[in-house]
Amino acid sequence: MALATDQRSSATRVMERCARLAEFTEEPGHITRTYLSSSMLGLHREVSDWMREAGLEVRVDNAGNIVGRRLSGTRDAKVFTIGSHLDTVPNAGRYDGILGVIVGIEAAGILRHESLPFDLEVVGFSEEEGVRFNMPFIGSRAYAGTFDSSLLSLSDAHGETVADAIRFFGLNPDMIGEAAVSSEDLLGFLEVHIEQGPVLQQRGMPVAAVEHISGQTRLHAVVTGETRHAGTTPMNARHDALAGASEIVLAVERLGIEGAADVMTVGRLVVSPNVPNCVPGSVALTVDIRHAEDARRAKAEAQLMQKAERIATDRGLMFHLTDRRETPCVLCNGDLTDCLAESIAVATEQPAFRHFSGAGHDTMVMAQVTRTAMLFVRCRDGISHNPEESVTIEDVGVAVEATVDFLRRLGRRAS
Repeated sequence: MALATDQRSSATRVMERCARLAEFTEEPGHITRTYLSSSMLGLHREVSDWMREAGLEVRVDNAGNIVGRRLSGTRDAKVFTIGSHLDTVPNAGRYDGILGVIVGIEAAGILRHESLPFDLEVVGFSEEEGVRFNMPFIGSRAYAGTFDSSLLSLSDAHGETVADAIRFFGLNPDMIGEAAVSSEDLLGFLEVHIEQGPVLQQRGMPVAAVEHISGQTRLHAVVTGETRHAGTTPMNARHDALAGASEIVLAVERLGIEGAADVMTVGRLVVSPNVPNCVPGSVALTVDIRHAEDARRAKAEAQLMQKAERIATDRGLMFHLTDRRETPCVLCNGDLTDCLAESIAVATEQPAFRHFSGAGHDTMVMAQVTRTAMLFVRCRDGISHNPEESVTIEDVGVAVEATVDFLRRLGRRAS
């Protein structure tokens, strides 16, 4: 759709700023920016300047979140927060997380001379991806007040702890609790994020209102057989762990295709002894199960376990879980989502498409303490966590317009 001159100007600025932040990286030639790495220092300087230009007062809390705040002037006003994350996966694209922060800053700048009945905060969370310390959502956990101080002792590949990283950034890990915003003070939270999937492109829609984030079960399992010589062990005398694991992989795929869950994935296999002349004796694997309904996800897990155990028994193998973790489905707030859908309809001149997220986001953490809404932006071919990640200036323009209209609409409802 064609953008008005001011919309194109806003969208262009957002795109240029995303490109600028892509220059702050730990790996020249790639975009890699992990929790409170040295590359985040320069990025904070840029984001601070842009926040101040938008009329926001800037602070960095002791978890490394950068927060821009605009006071409403209304006594005892609640806070509405727009945010996403500033860290990346290794060799990332330039829009995952970043886009939401920059759209929030742009919306704040557009509204800087308009009265709102709530304080507005734009937050760039310091960590969401879980790359450096194998623990996601450090930033939003701290902001939401759900950070467990035991996480400070987690170590990265170089033996540095979360507390060390915080000190390197000139912050105080002992005061990380002060990063928390009281749930009683929060009016709500909005995250703008690329879809990271192909549905919007398939439907020809630039943006969508997210109604829920799917729950996830992550299983770590081991298939155990017997390591034997590959040249001397007859086929009918083998207990091949890899052959059994392969059958389990196909069972996972089949269950997913049949609709047991939205998606089911075996993402990792570790074969032992993993040499050409041995029958594999053990295989460690991961299974990722995601669905919008927690009960359906649990049923899919039970079906898989039954199939895996039968496969192992039939082959003379053992199958057992070594770890199991789950995250329940998160529902976005109905009133905020309806408000966002109305704003999307204004920006697109057609009814809003309502979607769900199969990926995890900071919204999941924020939903524990306040009302949440989420705006998805179309990305080309659904590609994300990849240097080919791409959005159009037209779609970004729609996202900015919808965000601004949402804040105005929310202001009218909150008055």
